[in-house]
Amino acid sequence: MAVYALTGFSLVSLLSFGYLSWDWMKPSLVADVATDPMEKPLPPAFARPPHIIFILTDDQGYHDVGYHGSDIQTPTLDRLAAEGVKLENYYIQPICTPSRSQLITGRYQIHTGLQHSIIRPRQPNCLPLDQVTLPQKLQEAGYSTHMVGKWHLGFYKKECLPTRRGFDTFLGSLTGNVDYYTYDNCDGPGVCGYDLHEGEDVAWDQSGKYSTFLYAQRVSKILASHSPKEPIFIYVAFQAVHTPLQSPKEYIYRYRSMGNVARRKYAAMVTCMDEAVKNITWALKKYGYYDNSVIVFSTDNGGQTFSGGSNWPLRGRKGTYWEGGVRGIGFVHSPLIKHKRRTSWALVHITDWYPTLVSLGRGNLSNVPGLDGYNVWPAISEGKESPRTEILHNIDPLYNHAKYGSLEDGFGIWNTAVQASIRVGEWKLLTGDPGYSDWIPPQTLTNFPGSWWNLERLTDGLRKSVWLFNITADPYERYDLSDQRPDVVRTLLMRLVHYNRTAIPVRYPAENPRAHPDFNGGAWGPWASEDDAEEWEGGGEPLKSRNKKKKCKICKLRSFFRKLNTRLMSNRI
Repeated sequence: MAVYALTGFSLVSLLSFGYLSWDWMKPSLVADVATDPMEKPLPPAFARPPHIIFILTDDQGYHDVGYHGSDIQTPTLDRLAAEGVKLENYYIQPICTPSRSQLITGRYQIHTGLQHSIIRPRQPNCLPLDQVTLPQKLQEAGYSTHMVGKWHLGFYKKECLPTRRGFDTFLGSLTGNVDYYTYDNCDGPGVCGYDLHEGEDVAWDQSGKYSTFLYAQRVSKILASHSPKEPIFIYVAFQAVHTPLQSPKEYIYRYRSMGNVARRKYAAMVTCMDEAVKNITWALKKYGYYDNSVIVFSTDNGGQTFSGGSNWPLRGRKGTYWEGGVRGIGFVHSPLIKHKRRTSWALVHITDWYPTLVSLGRGNLSNVPGLDGYNVWPAISEGKESPRTEILHNIDPLYNHAKYGSLEDGFGIWNTAVQASIRVGEWKLLTGDPGYSDWIPPQTLTNFPGSWWNLERLTDGLRKSVWLFNITADPYERYDLSDQRPDVVRTLLMRLVHYNRTAIPVRYPAENPRAHPDFNGGAWGPWASEDDAEEWEGGGEPLKSRNKKKKCKICKLRSFFRKLNTRLMSNRI
């Protein structure tokens, strides 16, 4: 039987904070409000395709929104969620690229080859070009499509860029994390470059502007220049609240009483992002879009507890397959929702937005077979049962195999050393190494990160490679039932086997030195030639041998771009 150690706090003190007082099984405690009888009835179908605004935040923890009991102020998100539909059985992926790829393709990672880790800046890799993306389908349906924010789906050649994957315009970064003011990103010592792009060009002139403000202002500008009579799709992928922890001082001052510095800065970033969402909502109303709009809000993965985030009372953190890594904050706000002001416990996954939004936009899904997502609009708008009954969280054959896993532990049908996780109905199964497994309350005390790190830690089970939880009854994953219910374990392992048979090979090529920003004028951007791209299309290793003459040309180019960049920087100053 698992043994838990509590240090640093007493159970009474935890209860006094309200951390253990939220009964997950009582939706009425999550601001469930009856539908307003004064609301105007909606026609059976929308008069015209709705404007769609999809807002994705980065590394925002499950606990880090006001309506989940947070100490962080998010009045805009709280109001929008309260007036719409809160999704309290909503799942995302544990890290950046996987969530973004599944949002934009409607397919699990195993069906795009992106089931391992993220796409790194120097990899010749990107979202597979044979995938028809969400914005491309909306373009077909007559939408104007725009992206603002973080891409993180690869850029080694121009065909991978947002403007080649369905977006009419793009302002944002291509890599995973940049400085919020300078837009510099270092992918290792000495491998640094500028990463803010306008369309397919480097946006040098925007340096110095705080990204959260910059992105919200761009959304307002797009809305001001477009006609509300024509459908528009805007994908707003905020950099916030990913590291580095940077925020304007006036927002940090609001949280000066927080003893933990990381939590203080993080809280400031969340509140700043909340105000950016307020400005976007205001622009929708000002320019005449709001009455025919659908606003979707989603996080991309669990919060990073090392950097001020909190997923309490869930187990785990960003990068893990525990609920703290994969259960997201999500809600839909729209005047077009039939039954508003309620909490939905319908099972929803980030892949579901693709068919849901394309269907709302009257797009054609018949020519994109094999989607893993479902149209969940009836479940969201009308309270109907979700068509989804299971979620493949992932199967990652390249992740470090668990030391104590084996085929024998998997009834001879699955090697439990392989990192994988699946949910079927109320049951969730994890195999291999699911990642860091502690329960971590918000870092609000001065002595963090000292004694808090061992606040509540599982002290046995380190030799395990299989876990089973009834997530409906035990959403905090405290009671492993794998020994008591081997029949359920076997059934879920068979589902993993089924999915694994449909998986395509992992695309995770070696990094290539030619991606260095020094070869691209000091900025991150496409770097592979057409010939190179053809050789790497299969996701294999890049060429390791080049003739000396070609290497010499590269050296000359590097020197040229360094000199050119110096002149450009001088002109900017």
